[in-house]
Amino acid sequence: MPSQIAGMNAQVLLLAFMVLVVILLVTLAALAVFGAPRARMKKRIASVVGHGTSVAVDPNVTAQTKKLQGSKRKVAEKLKEAETEGRRRRGAQLNQTLIHAGLTMTPKRFVVLSCISGVVVTLLVWASGAPPIFLLAAAPIGAFGLPKMLLSYLVKRRLGKFTALFADAIDIIVRGVRSGLTVGECLGIVAKEMPAPMGPEFALVNEGIRLGMTTAEVLQRLSDRVPTPEVRFFTIVLITQQTTGGNLAETLAKLSDVLRARKRMRDKVQAMSSEAKASAAIIGSLPFVMIAGMSVMQPKLIGLMFTHPTGHFLLGIGAGMMLLGMMVMRKMINFDI
Repeated sequence: MPSQIAGMNAQVLLLAFMVLVVILLVTLAALAVFGAPRARMKKRIASVVGHGTSVAVDPNVTAQTKKLQGSKRKVAEKLKEAETEGRRRRGAQLNQTLIHAGLTMTPKRFVVLSCISGVVVTLLVWASGAPPIFLLAAAPIGAFGLPKMLLSYLVKRRLGKFTALFADAIDIIVRGVRSGLTVGECLGIVAKEMPAPMGPEFALVNEGIRLGMTTAEVLQRLSDRVPTPEVRFFTIVLITQQTTGGNLAETLAKLSDVLRARKRMRDKVQAMSSEAKASAAIIGSLPFVMIAGMSVMQPKLIGLMFTHPTGHFLLGIGAGMMLLGMMVMRKMINFDI
């Protein structure tokens, strides 16, 4: 009888927790539906012109600043701007990562979804009857590990797509400049003709220019949204050309050749390391395949690993050694081009 009562209490608690999660999801959906138009407008403006910062001005500080003259005043202003920019970048790191991944959600919503992921993973592990030691690892893995891995994957995939299309976009600009079009018109052609994520990013560049921003500012914001060496090369080339002059078409053509050479080298490295990656995948999957096979053929024997404290200790050692081996192999087969 006491065991039945304990089972009923556990079921009631689980049901109440699931109801709370459903209510939270419904609330988030309602906020997304009713606040979507205004949020999209704010997100669009922020992506074009950036996030502004409001700084309160103290009269005493203003009076002291006016006493500065010449180079001292300029140095003080530069240091203040650098400090403010550093604080803004540190506070908006998650927001920048979401922009790099091409996601339109806010950092608050991502944090809420991460917490829900941690709760769901913990409930699944608890419902499977796993030992308590796995419950301790389920919450941080579900709340921090899985969302971070997914976000990193989305960022890498989006930047990879952008880099693969970037050389073709530069060729379009080169042909347009050689045929007599302005750089702004060439950027507009790239925004209309190139697929995502290339087209939308250059559309933001054109919108920034129409709003009155300088070319250097919009290119710097493009480099912030797409932090790749190729985009930084492109930004430096255009800004330098506007400052010093020169043959823009020839410079961009050389840059396109460099980017294609980098892509060929990257593909060659990937092809040469594909065998090592396949070997790492096979070796890494062998323990899980063996555990699954032993669970079918000898369930009592393999069950001791999950029910006995010594088995838990051995599983922990095995997981740590596998993690260390995966990190070493990843370091051996990853190359920066």
